[in-house]
Amino acid sequence: MPKTVDREEQRRQIGAALLQLVAERGLDEVSVRTVAAATGRSPGAVQKYFRTKDEMLTFAAELVGERVERRMAEVDTALPLRQALRDLILTTLPMDAERRAEATAQLAFAVHAAHHPRLAAIRQQVDRDIRQALANWLESAGHATNAPTVADAVIALSDGLALRMLYAPQQREHLLTVLDHALDTLIPGHGAVRHLRE
Repeated sequence: MPKTVDREEQRRQIGAALLQLVAERGLDEVSVRTVAAATGRSPGAVQKYFRTKDEMLTFAAELVGERVERRMAEVDTALPLRQALRDLILTTLPMDAERRAEATAQLAFAVHAAHHPRLAAIRQQVDRDIRQALANWLESAGHATNAPTVADAVIALSDGLALRMLYAPQQREHLLTVLDHALDTLIPGHGAVRHLRE
């Protein structure tokens, strides 16, 4: 009996290998050939799932968004607003090897998207989805005043901190203190929380 191949799982394995390759060597090193080598497949085998580099990049960008959204969904939003928001932001920061690889890939995709409308459209949709979910959560948690604007500020804060942690990892503790001060400004009156959850 022929072996059943889980096409979606194969695509995810290739996407994960691409993300790791971007993190280790940069987006310029990504090609069907290099991703094939990283997964132990032939270029032809990879092209059964992705015909071009751009198709792989598009899928990998969606995969990163999915991973971030999954981690955000695991945050206990029943915690006090300030603490839950901090935990949500930590899900997006390069605090471990997996999140560092994702953040590196996200940065590379953002630069690439400036010249590739399809990738830009995916990133914009992920941003809209996260912004809407965050604004809805802020409103349900009692922070109804300017929730969409606060959501935008939180996303910008997260993106900026992730970027700085990538090129200056030795400043991580300082940048987490910056995060706390920024949250004290964005969510006044909800009490500062000083803890590190990785």
